[in-house]
Amino acid sequence: MTTLLLIRHGETDWNAEGRLQGHTDRPLNDYGRSQARALAERLAGDSITAVYASDLARARETAEILAERLGLPVVTDADLRERNWGSWEGLTGTERDGVEYVGEASDAHGERVLRAVHRIAELHPGERIVVVTHGGSLRRIQVAAYGMALPVIENCSVWAVAHEDGTFRPIDG
Repeated sequence: MTTLLLIRHGETDWNAEGRLQGHTDRPLNDYGRSQARALAERLAGDSITAVYASDLARARETAEILAERLGLPVVTDADLRERNWGSWEGLTGTERDGVEYVGEASDAHGERVLRAVHRIAELHPGERIVVVTHGGSLRRIQVAAYGMALPVIENCSVWAVAHEDGTFRPIDG
């Protein structure tokens, strides 16, 4: 069994403003960096053997802060990216009203993310690894593990899942 510690990146200015980021490459804000440092301290004594991240700046930077504390490199994977929101990127919920959605299909996003997480888990049998990604990407994994998405995932929160025999199941810690 491989244990995956799935982490949503730290806060960005667009998170704070309620804007969809998707593939738009927004950096962490100062609060997001402090969230990542607190996360790194919390996980410092854990037996983590690898750190993976989406290649987008907000996830990569969160992972780099954590990995530096753990003494590990960060491996980036573009398949861990958030859904490409296309015409809705940068818009708040109100601003999206009346704007036709043209972007990545939900199913295509889910297939891409699950393919990446399966691939990563299979490279690390029996290990405890970190995957830093995005809220929408984490929801796709939740659907695979629970059969449904859970409430909003806070920035820098950790959700543990086991990967065994090609399936996911939620675990504690």
